[in-house]
Amino acid sequence: MLIVFVVLYLLVTIAIGLWAARRVHNSKDYVLAGRSLPLYMNTATVFATWFGAESVLSVSVEFSKSGLGGIIADPFGSSMCLVLVALFFARAFYRMDLLTIGDFYRKRYGRTMELGTSVIIVVSYLGWTAAQLTALGLVFSTLTDGAISLSTGILISGTVVLVYTLWGGMWSVAMTDLFQSVMIIAGLGAIAWVVGDMAGGSGKIIAAAAEGSRFELWPRGGTKEWLAFTTAFLTLAIGSIPQQDIFQRVTSARNERIAVAGSLLGGLVYFSFVFVPIYIVSAALLVDPSLGALLNAEDARDMQRILPSFILGHTPMWIKVLFFGALLSAILSTASGAIIAPTSLATENIVRPLSPRMSDRQFLLILRVMLVSFTLAALLFALNSKQTMYDMVQNAYTVTLVAAVVPLAAGIYWKRANNTGAVFSSLFGLVSWLIAAFTAPEATVPPPLVGLVFSLLGMVVGSLLATQK
Repeated sequence: MLIVFVVLYLLVTIAIGLWAARRVHNSKDYVLAGRSLPLYMNTATVFATWFGAESVLSVSVEFSKSGLGGIIADPFGSSMCLVLVALFFARAFYRMDLLTIGDFYRKRYGRTMELGTSVIIVVSYLGWTAAQLTALGLVFSTLTDGAISLSTGILISGTVVLVYTLWGGMWSVAMTDLFQSVMIIAGLGAIAWVVGDMAGGSGKIIAAAAEGSRFELWPRGGTKEWLAFTTAFLTLAIGSIPQQDIFQRVTSARNERIAVAGSLLGGLVYFSFVFVPIYIVSAALLVDPSLGALLNAEDARDMQRILPSFILGHTPMWIKVLFFGALLSAILSTASGAIIAPTSLATENIVRPLSPRMSDRQFLLILRVMLVSFTLAALLFALNSKQTMYDMVQNAYTVTLVAAVVPLAAGIYWKRANNTGAVFSSLFGLVSWLIAAFTAPEATVPPPLVGLVFSLLGMVVGSLLATQK
């Protein structure tokens, strides 16, 4: 019965995605949904940017294992990212009337930065996309009690997401995001109510979390612990700002006001609602303490099985249906955006400059070819990674933290920023991070923070040197 529901749900999602494809008439429709999304749709797509597999399966168990301090990157950093985008970047993005974030680097700094940052950002999406495909593969494996292996499930997940995103692009993403956001909020809200009662009520759940010191946010220890804590926060809070999926969602809005309001509302809704799966997992561990053994499993990915295992073993069928509907919604809404974003960037800023006379019809064809290619690359990454989804997400944004965020912010807010400074910034940040990561990964100052500091230094030094010539 449950697997039948899952198949029907996937078919409905594919149907919505294909129906949305009727609105695609040109590349702007495919990449930015024609810049026509109303506030409610724009908010839903921004919310779906972050509320994915890791929010339901990984962030929730990280809290049970490490408390609030263990989830400083997500949801605290990721939510702050959306707030910062709304306050300081959305207006600039929208007014420049660009197709991709790579277009900003070309317009502000030139072709070298356009190519370099586009390659960096595209590569950073592999981990983010792989996390979603891994989660969907985990769902198939769990529902079939292992009859479908995790690897086979990952392959199936990539096929499903590819099918409904391939033809409709951002219009398919927006339409399915709206449907899936409603499923997420309604489904997980009802589950939290029922599972909370099974555990003895919210008071007992909160008291148990407090007794386990899970509400401790600030790190214990000295300088090293505080710097690690700060780096984890900054990685998502600012490292994820120069990302195409966020840029696409902001600039898909109908007007500038909606672009700002949608980003802010999406961030606030995400931060509020991400604590619902955290609450559900906390309740589940009270009902069945034996599941806590998975928190220390040899394969860290096994932690992510806690919630699906509890739902399958302890709840009635209607709760199972709601849970897997909400989970599939969270995964699919994020995964679709995660493959269209790097595809748009690679096609517009890496491939298109090689053929300046490319027609819009040819551009659309290459977009779809690149979509297939990137999905295959993400599948390979997912099949060979042993990281948890939470780790994949954090690692995905380290490279943009050290190589792309400083040129972006300086390009908007510092008039003296120039091409030399931007190139120095990216190179200084990337090289220093790699050297630190390989030579002293456990040093007091974390390698990503080293890269960020050198990126700032490179921007200042390069820009001032070029000005003096």
